[in-house]
Amino acid sequence: MHEITSRIDEVRRLKGFLTIAQTLQLANLGITVIDPFSTLISRYASLASGVFLWPNVTIEGGPEGSVSIGASTVLHSGVRIEAGAGSIAIGANGDLGREGGFTFVVGAQSDKIDIGSDVRLNGGGSITQSATLGNGAQVLGPIRIQNCQLGGGGSFRERDPDKRGAVLKGSGVARNIDLPAGMVIQAFGLFSEAPRRWQSYFHPQKDARS
Repeated sequence: MHEITSRIDEVRRLKGFLTIAQTLQLANLGITVIDPFSTLISRYASLASGVFLWPNVTIEGGPEGSVSIGASTVLHSGVRIEAGAGSIAIGANGDLGREGGFTFVVGAQSDKIDIGSDVRLNGGGSITQSATLGNGAQVLGPIRIQNCQLGGGGSFRERDPDKRGAVLKGSGVARNIDLPAGMVIQAFGLFSEAPRRWQSYFHPQKDARS
């Protein structure tokens, strides 16, 4: 068993990931890793106390890239974060990758993905190049996002839907969209061609979820 883990650790070091033992030691910082064998965490990444990592999560960074994840954010299986260059910053209390994972990729120094707190980014979507998602923003579904801004507001628990962070839901491609808080675009194709509506359009009874 020692020989097997030594070989695994050798490859991890070459790729800039923490060893299995180092991954386990994250528990001392209040970070939960369910399965250290399937979880890959860059030695360049910064994770706050309370972060919870389900199996099959990859956080990849490099000397020219930075990754930070805020307190008590949950990364479900299938989440992949890649910052060869540029930066990815994710706030506190987020729920990432439920129902299909989620992917974040930056590859140039000018690329910047800035994610606020209390977000829900679920259903197999992705964010590449640059984007700014404010507090409480939601991406629900397999949506490819590039150079978008979603306004910040309350989380999905906010009783008034029109005070929540902006929402994209459905499937397809969202590029160069600036969506204010309280608004939602539902699309199945190009989000730029779909109407913008207040979230109360879908939740007239002030449902607690988007």
